[in-house]
Amino acid sequence: MLNSETPFNRIALAGRRNSPELFGPLSVLADFLTRRGYQVSIEAETAAIAPLSGYPVITAEALGINHDLVVVLGGDGTMLSYARRLAPFDVPLVGINQGRLGFLTDIPQVYMEVLLGDILDGHFVEEKRSMLVANVLRESGGVTPSEVQALNDIVINRGSSGAVIDLSIAIDGQFAYSLRADGIIVATPTGSTAYALSAGGPIVAPMLPVFVLVPVAPHALTHRPIIIPETAELTIVVERGNDVSLHGDSQSQIPLMQGERVTIERSPHKATLLHPSRYDYFSMLRQKLHWTETPERLRVGLDEPLF
Repeated sequence: MLNSETPFNRIALAGRRNSPELFGPLSVLADFLTRRGYQVSIEAETAAIAPLSGYPVITAEALGINHDLVVVLGGDGTMLSYARRLAPFDVPLVGINQGRLGFLTDIPQVYMEVLLGDILDGHFVEEKRSMLVANVLRESGGVTPSEVQALNDIVINRGSSGAVIDLSIAIDGQFAYSLRADGIIVATPTGSTAYALSAGGPIVAPMLPVFVLVPVAPHALTHRPIIIPETAELTIVVERGNDVSLHGDSQSQIPLMQGERVTIERSPHKATLLHPSRYDYFSMLRQKLHWTETPERLRVGLDEPLF
């Protein structure tokens, strides 16, 4: 959705942890926003890495309170972390890429002032990205103390022992199939270009209300990825395996025991991402993944500019 209004006043800056390159661009952005009249705050862990004098420091937990926009400097992993935290508050995020691919942090650092300025002037594309939430049901009947939220994917896989695991999958309470494999990926459209794509899953346009189930190294040739409605509730049972874990966006981990079950469904919250007005998802695929390019075009480097 292309927006032409600018609702921003209070802006927070957050960056990648342990990044020695953070101070320079953070300082430039803070000065740029201040000169334009915005109230600028710095997230606490970001401020510890790149201390800037004269700006209020706030905790990550307070980012969603009294802020109209959060600008994230880092890679997609950094963006995933802040997206999960801010989704319950419906605070939009803008990503400045300091990583590698930059599917979510899609503004190149070299153009950050120009493109961020356009967004602040109201010229942006807004996206609401669906998320997942998982709960582990213990054999005792207990539930994990906290839900696992994910913007990219929930992954259940084997550990370092190397033994394959057996899983059974039910969709909306109906048994769907059994799986012997290294694991299974439940991905959102956002996550379809991450681990799920590496495991042979399809690319799913982010506007589609679906999730994709992708087996990891299955032991049957007939096991293929399947796309299901995002309204479905999944129940995955660990039928066999003593070294199994659940991962959310590769940033949280819960050990699973044999016999335990995991429920996965659409989160009640969505991540809000803002892109420059010329943003186009399929152009992003062509540039970042060289999607649809023939070998001879790749050789001569005919990549199109993203913006």
